[in-house]
Amino acid sequence: MRMEKINFSGGEPFLHERGDFLGKMVQYCKTELQLPSVSIVSNGSMIKEKWFQKYGDFLDILAISCDSFDEETNQMIGRSQGKKSHIENLFKIRSWCQEYKVAFKINSVINTFNVHEDMTEQINQLNPVRWKVFQCLLIDGENAGEAALREAETFVITDQQFQDYLDRHSAVSCLVPESNEKMRNSYLILDEYMRFLDCREGRKDPSRSILDVGVKDAISFSGFDEKMFLKRGGKYVWSKADMKLEW
Repeated sequence: MRMEKINFSGGEPFLHERGDFLGKMVQYCKTELQLPSVSIVSNGSMIKEKWFQKYGDFLDILAISCDSFDEETNQMIGRSQGKKSHIENLFKIRSWCQEYKVAFKINSVINTFNVHEDMTEQINQLNPVRWKVFQCLLIDGENAGEAALREAETFVITDQQFQDYLDRHSAVSCLVPESNEKMRNSYLILDEYMRFLDCREGRKDPSRSILDVGVKDAISFSGFDEKMFLKRGGKYVWSKADMKLEW
């Protein structure tokens, strides 16, 4: 179906790295499927240098979630990594990406705990290829509602608060903002059963599995908004072979 890019996210993808599970999937996508771009989103807590040594050649982009450069704020948000410093770990992973030629990206979710922070200096120091800045989004059954795995209502900010945050960081050239409007329906999401997840009603409603009905039928129930995907900058130079990076 002319697929070009795959992104492994979670949860935390590296939880499944025992037996090289994630690494083998990354390698398969690059060598067998020959996808132009293979990426991972991680909180960084379980990444080891030996993973880069074995699988770095097959990974185009590694995005690390970082919502704050203040350790106390990270603890309030839930980004604490026990005795390890989330910030120190972030810089270590950045150096590994540089050494093993993997494009480094940062994802930040803006919420009530970090909305007044200024991350300009640290982001410029880390110099990611992209800094994705998301407005905290409620999804029924996931982080909102009676059946939710966690509650995020206290994290929600207004559209104006999100815009104020973007204005404060307008000088950061790699910033890519995603409001709730841009984010909600502009991703093609497959769950672990290979079902597309439709977010149009504020929850993740699954299609039938592509293993049962094929991609063409399943994707028609995805709710994917291609125009919004392009509007939010979803199409970019996403293969490290095409990026003009200095390793």
